[in-house]
Amino acid sequence: MSIKAVKAYPETGWGMPFVNFFDSTVTVTNYAQNGRSTKTFISDKLWQKIADNVKPGDYVIIQFGHNDEVPTKAAATTESQFKENLLLFVNQTRAKQATPILLTPTARRKFDSTGTVVGTHDVYAAIVRTVAAEQNVAMIDVDKESQALIQKYGPEDSKIFYDYLTPGENPNYPRGNSDDTHFSELGARKIASIVLAGIRSQKLELADRIVKKPAMKMPVPTPTTTPMPYEKN
Repeated sequence: MSIKAVKAYPETGWGMPFVNFFDSTVTVTNYAQNGRSTKTFISDKLWQKIADNVKPGDYVIIQFGHNDEVPTKAAATTESQFKENLLLFVNQTRAKQATPILLTPTARRKFDSTGTVVGTHDVYAAIVRTVAAEQNVAMIDVDKESQALIQKYGPEDSKIFYDYLTPGENPNYPRGNSDDTHFSELGARKIASIVLAGIRSQKLELADRIVKKPAMKMPVPTPTTTPMPYEKN
């Protein structure tokens, strides 16, 4: 979701194109940071910035899981801690008369030997769904939707949505890059589109502020059964 540094380009957080889909009545402030879990988002005082600045009528989009779920990371949280932190975010948002929206984490690109997508967030995504159901919070199942997206395109073609580069293709990655977690510009736009569709399906008032025509357009190639040629520039 985060705004990426220039040196990371073409890696793109889905929060970057997301801002372009709303009319002038909406201001999007992106507090997301790479590598944060619910625990470190709190300890680094990033959540406090939101709690201090959120106003009645605002929406707070909350998406965690990637870093919470990896036990070898210093940022890791237990399942119970993860749920407690999500509840904190939800309750403090509502206390400010704002609307929380919970998102399951975006899918990593992982396939088994048969070409079937393998879920990598099953436990922590389920916790998000549970909190949303128990607290009656709007929830967008990005994990499920993004898994469906990469399944549609398959093991090879789905690389176009992630930060895959051949050696020499981009000066930021002279040796190339194979990243099954972070997105390309196109991938970021596809995830942003999933979130926008979720906002509409949840019938949130915010949906009325989505522009009828996106501010930017980028063609999405048709999935093929063989590696797909495309311009990498």
